[in-house]
Amino acid sequence: MANIPDIVFDAYGLDQKEVEIIPFGTGLINHTWKIKTIDAMFILQEVNQEVFKKPEDIAWNIEEVGAYLALHYPDYFFVRPVKTKMDRSMVFSENKYFRMFPYVADSHAKTVVNSAAEAFEAAKQFGAFTRLLSGFDASILQFTLPDFHNLSLRYQQFEDALEKGDKQRIKESVQIIAQLIEKKYIVVRYQSILTNPAFKLRVTHHDTKISNILFNGFNRGICVIDLDTLMPGYFISDLGDMMRTYLCPVSEEENDFSKINIRPEFYQAIIDGYCSEMGTELTDVEKDALPYAGEFMIYMQALRFLTDYLNNDIYYGAKYTKQNFVRAGNQMVLLEKLQLIAT
Repeated sequence: MANIPDIVFDAYGLDQKEVEIIPFGTGLINHTWKIKTIDAMFILQEVNQEVFKKPEDIAWNIEEVGAYLALHYPDYFFVRPVKTKMDRSMVFSENKYFRMFPYVADSHAKTVVNSAAEAFEAAKQFGAFTRLLSGFDASILQFTLPDFHNLSLRYQQFEDALEKGDKQRIKESVQIIAQLIEKKYIVVRYQSILTNPAFKLRVTHHDTKISNILFNGFNRGICVIDLDTLMPGYFISDLGDMMRTYLCPVSEEENDFSKINIRPEFYQAIIDGYCSEMGTELTDVEKDALPYAGEFMIYMQALRFLTDYLNNDIYYGAKYTKQNFVRAGNQMVLLEKLQLIAT
C-alpha cells in the first residue's frame, strides 16, 4: 500500500478508502501514483526534498506561469496542479510535500525517441512553451535547483576534484581529463553568453527529455509536463538537453562506444521543430549558437560524471566501480560525434 497520509486525500475532498492507488511512471526523482475515483483520474506526487529543498518554490513558479498562460493564451493546454479545498497547490503532511494534477486522458509518454518525427514534435512543444512565455518576466521565477546548468561552476568543481579527488582515479583518468581541459573553450563561450545582452534570459524548462512531453494516439505532442526545474535560463539549456538525449540511439550508460552515433535526421528535426516556434523569437546571435547548445549540455554532463568519479561517486552513486568514468567517456565520444556534424 502506498504510504500516503489520509490528510492528503482529505485536502482534495477524497477518501483514501474509496480510490484506487496505482504506482505510475518511470521517474527516478518523485514518487508518483495514478489515483482513480468513480468518475475521474489524477496524478499524485510526493516531491523529493533531497533534490528540491524548497518545494514551495516549485509550486510558486508553476502558479505564476500558469496564471500568465491562462490570461494571455487561454487556448494553450497547460496542466496546472489541482487546488486543495483551501486553494493551495501543495499539501504538507508528515514532513512531506504532495501535489495533484489532472490525468491527461488519451495521452502517453515515451522513454526513448524512436523517430525524427517524434524529435520534431517534442522540440516544437518545448519551443512553443518558451515562445508563449516570451513576455513573462523570467527573473521573478525561483531557482528550484540553483546553478543547475552553471557550466562555470561545473568546471570549477572539476578543477577542485583534480586537486582534492581520489589520486588513483585521477591517475587512471589522465586521458579524459586532458580531453576535457582541451575543450575548455566551451566554458569560455558560455561565460561570454552570460554577459551578452543578445542572449535573453527566458522561462526555461531545463529537463527536456522525451518523457516530459505527452503525446496523443497520432504521435502528436499534446503538452509539456514535469515543471519542477522551471527556472530562468537560456535557450541553450533546453535545446542542448534535447540534443544530448535524442540524437544517439544508445544512452549515456552504453559502454560499447562503437555504438555511439549521431543521427543527422534527428539533429535536423530538433532544430526544425524548435525553430518552427522559436525562430522569430531568437536573436541572430542566439541563432548562431544553435549548434553550440548541444556542445554545452554534453560537455557539462561529461564534466559532472568525471568529477563525481574522481570524488568517489558521492553525487550520482555507482552500480559498479567505473560507472561514472564510463558515463563521462560516453559523453565525450558523443560530443566529438556532434561536433563533426554541427560544424
